[in-house]
Amino acid sequence: MTNTPRELSRIYHRRFIRTAEYRGKVWQILTSGFFSRWILPEFTVLDLGCGYGEFINNIAARKKYAMDLNPDVPEFLAQDVELFHQDCSAPWPLQDNTLDAVFSSNFFEHLPDKEAVNRTLREAQRCLKPGGRLIALGPNIKYLHGEYWDFYDHHVYLTEASLGEAMEIEGYQIEEIIPRFLPFTMVKAPEYPMILVKLYIALPWLWWLKGRQFLIVAAKPRA
Repeated sequence: MTNTPRELSRIYHRRFIRTAEYRGKVWQILTSGFFSRWILPEFTVLDLGCGYGEFINNIAARKKYAMDLNPDVPEFLAQDVELFHQDCSAPWPLQDNTLDAVFSSNFFEHLPDKEAVNRTLREAQRCLKPGGRLIALGPNIKYLHGEYWDFYDHHVYLTEASLGEAMEIEGYQIEEIIPRFLPFTMVKAPEYPMILVKLYIALPWLWWLKGRQFLIVAAKPRA
């Protein structure tokens, strides 16, 4: 079963509130220095499972949407972000072919089961424009073993191969897969100087040493 909104509020406040400022700085670097290669300033973007808005608040985009069940989310989102407070596996309140990009970070593993993952992938594809991209970042259980279950709300076990296969089954075209990208978590981890964060992003060989999250970029077919 999925967590209730009240449970989500308690879980994420305990887990993330202490490092919120640091996380915001890290995501400023990730959005401008890395993810902006796929998301242009004129795009319409949805942040799926937006959490405290670290991605969607920092990415440059013409129109910004966010989706999450946590009742605390509105107080963290920038004024230019429109929130959909709903279950992501239910129909999204958007027309077909509306979005240029859907972004998700550390979210699919929190869904209650793989059918919820499938329904969410279908909704994302329906709302994406032809050629629009789903960009998914998440912990890769292949490189984590028991640590994957250190978080109480992890339900679905995924690797870059299994989520990539699910995307292809739903009709996406895989454009890029990086099995090892970011470190596992910022929870109870050192808060590195931003110069080191920038250096890490600039040197892909470091990803293979420290990265335990995958990155998948998949597109909705144009025809």
